[in-house]
Amino acid sequence: MLKTNDVAPQDYRNAMAHFAGAVHVITTDGAAGRRGVTVIAACSVSDNPPTVLACLNRQNPSNDLFLNNGVFALNTLAAGQEELANAFSGLTGLSQDERFGLAEWDTISTGAPTLPGALAVFDCQLIDAKELATHRIYFGKVTGLRIGANLKPLLYHDRGYRIL
Repeated sequence: MLKTNDVAPQDYRNAMAHFAGAVHVITTDGAAGRRGVTVIAACSVSDNPPTVLACLNRQNPSNDLFLNNGVFALNTLAAGQEELANAFSGLTGLSQDERFGLAEWDTISTGAPTLPGALAVFDCQLIDAKELATHRIYFGKVTGLRIGANLKPLLYHDRGYRIL
């Protein structure tokens, strides 16, 4: 049934569960501190200049580190990286240091942690941020890239991880 009036948050989440999305760990580091979060809501904005966006819950004050550092890396996960996705989602209860301890990290251009084993990495300088409802949308100009080996992507669909 198509609903055309008010949509309840739980109904919206149930419908969005049918939306398949790539799984990313977005990371930052700098004077404000280091942080990483699992996100599905990320995509390309433009190829000239190369720009991506990612949406983070602004009701979590720890996510302000992305804004305060002014840099982020969008690390697109591959098959076999579910443990990282779970850890950075907060489901495991691990601290940020413990989460970062699960993998090897390096940097490309901005100083944000990048994952050498990722399917792709977009290292970004924050160029804009917009607040809308419960989230803040971070727009990043891509200043560094890493294209991983020909790996299968990790997807999230129907409230679970899937391999394409």
